[in-house]
Amino acid sequence: MTKLREAVPEDAEALVNIYAPYVLETAITFEYDVPEVSEFRERITHTLKNYPYIAAESEGIICGYAYAGAFVGRKAYERSCEVSIYIARDFRGRGLGRSLYAELESRLKAQGILNLYACIAYPETEDEYLTRDSVKFHERMGFRLAGHFHDCGYKFGRWYSMVWMEKIIGVHE
Repeated sequence: MTKLREAVPEDAEALVNIYAPYVLETAITFEYDVPEVSEFRERITHTLKNYPYIAAESEGIICGYAYAGAFVGRKAYERSCEVSIYIARDFRGRGLGRSLYAELESRLKAQGILNLYACIAYPETEDEYLTRDSVKFHERMGFRLAGHFHDCGYKFGRWYSMVWMEKIIGVHE
């Protein structure tokens, strides 16, 4: 059984271990280097000041995480945020992403967030480093395409595009 809980800075090493293959083997993230555990610990601490950061555990092993962060960072955007999710390779395809995002969305809604945004690496042609699976996942979660930036990220000797997807989770009064 999988348990969802708030991530803590002490989870940094486990989260880096999940994130590292995304950095080293895919264009899902445009980071080139795996962050140090200490840097990841700081990222978690910084996020938790204003947003949820959720870890998924199965039999005591962290197998995925999702978090939110500031969208653009200006005061006028404080009812919007950017969301991200990463699942350990052996736990993909089990509905864990759906559970994590549902929990994240619930917490953000309670916090007064109205708009969710996901920045997603996008291949014009799928290859061994990047598919359109993340876009499909977000579509299933109720996100829709909001913008497309062509050939803006360079990794593994090739150019990748990026799309923004959005989901409205509250009433704009």
